[in-house]
Amino acid sequence: MNRACFRMAGLGPLWAVVLSLAVGFQAGAADQRPNFVFIYSDDHRWDAVGVVQREQGDAGRFPWFQSPHLDRLAAEGVRFRSAFVTLSLCAPSRAAFLTGRYNHANGITNNSKPFPATGVTHATLLRQAGYRTAYVGKWHMGNQKGQRPGFDHSASFVGQGRYQDCPFEINGVPTPTKGWVDEVSTGFAIDWMRQNRDKPFSMVVGLKSPHGPRGGNNLPERLRGLYANETTRPAPNCGSPAIFHTRDPKTAMFPTGISSNDAHLDYLRHIAGVDDCVGKILAALDELRLAEDTVVVYTSDNGYYLGEHCSGDKRSLYEESLRVPMLVRYPREFARGKRVDEMVLNIDLAPTLLDLAGIAAPAEMQGASWRGLAAGRGAANWRKSFLGEYYKELGNVPTTYCLRTTTHKLVKYPGHPEWTELFDLQSDPYETRNLASDRELSARLGAELAVVMRGVGYTEPVPKRD
Repeated sequence: MNRACFRMAGLGPLWAVVLSLAVGFQAGAADQRPNFVFIYSDDHRWDAVGVVQREQGDAGRFPWFQSPHLDRLAAEGVRFRSAFVTLSLCAPSRAAFLTGRYNHANGITNNSKPFPATGVTHATLLRQAGYRTAYVGKWHMGNQKGQRPGFDHSASFVGQGRYQDCPFEINGVPTPTKGWVDEVSTGFAIDWMRQNRDKPFSMVVGLKSPHGPRGGNNLPERLRGLYANETTRPAPNCGSPAIFHTRDPKTAMFPTGISSNDAHLDYLRHIAGVDDCVGKILAALDELRLAEDTVVVYTSDNGYYLGEHCSGDKRSLYEESLRVPMLVRYPREFARGKRVDEMVLNIDLAPTLLDLAGIAAPAEMQGASWRGLAAGRGAANWRKSFLGEYYKELGNVPTTYCLRTTTHKLVKYPGHPEWTELFDLQSDPYETRNLASDRELSARLGAELAVVMRGVGYTEPVPKRD
């Protein structure tokens, strides 16, 4: 409102100046709200980051792996060393990031369900508060088409898409593209930031890598020979089958999972491509002079097995499947090079973004803001345990749920009490020694699991029968 408007309302010139300054101050304050760039890839396991491999030393499976741009995020911000998803599967985890709710609560429990147009997410709430919002890249909620629910703008593709020349939908309009899909998504993301730099914005970037099928023409040509002479190391649990695995009736052998070196190298090459894309987004923020005012978060929708527990893919509740990398940079508030060991979850993202934007999270959000942890405070009252869940979908992984504490994990398989697992993660981080026969420990953790289940409104599901 200008000064002439105040005079028309019958206000004197002095009051007009005061009110004009107040309105200008409030607008300026609003403009100081941070931007958000949330980047997540598909199937990026927690330790496939250069800085983590160097930290692991002799325990690292691929100590030669390099990710300079992800390492830059870690050096310039906060690295959460105990980040988890609550359901290790693509669409459910993506829904958890959006809604701040467990999947039994938000209704997305498998890869087939589209995300509801009426869903309350960090994007819908930021949008109501005046943020410009965009979704770019992989959505992967079934084969859902059209503009992504709750976002002002979307440049996305249907289902899994494809790695080369992937058809996109720009706000629902089919649009052909040329090139490697993650580089195309990155280009769309940078263009949108350029066009919306003058107002607080929140953008989600979903990268397809390192999801299969990998290798060959599914990689940019520059990456196809990367690490050609390297070999990944085995983990101590690569020969320990998951408790629900069965022997092949012909060979009497357990499955080996994704155990070949070539498959491992292709997987890591795709992550190198992800790292390149992250680097381009960071460079664009620098060029646009937005880095100081932008919260950048990098993570993945789930972990991934490279032969551990004789497994590939994800879905079950061992550490390699539940753990994800998580790197956060916000120069105005978070220290450089900080490491946080408290357990953070995918359901924490939405409450955190809202907290940083000065918006109260709705009561139905079950996650918690990790803003205080990242800023170096609030650790004393942070969670000491959480619920993990999975509902049988594809493959041989059964319906299962678990209690994961800072020191132990108790895993239950509905209909199969003989499969119950209990691990001491401090003495047995690779989960090879089942302590379920320890009655005292089982009872203590079982009681804690019951409390956690009640707290999040979870009841043991009836297992599907083959």
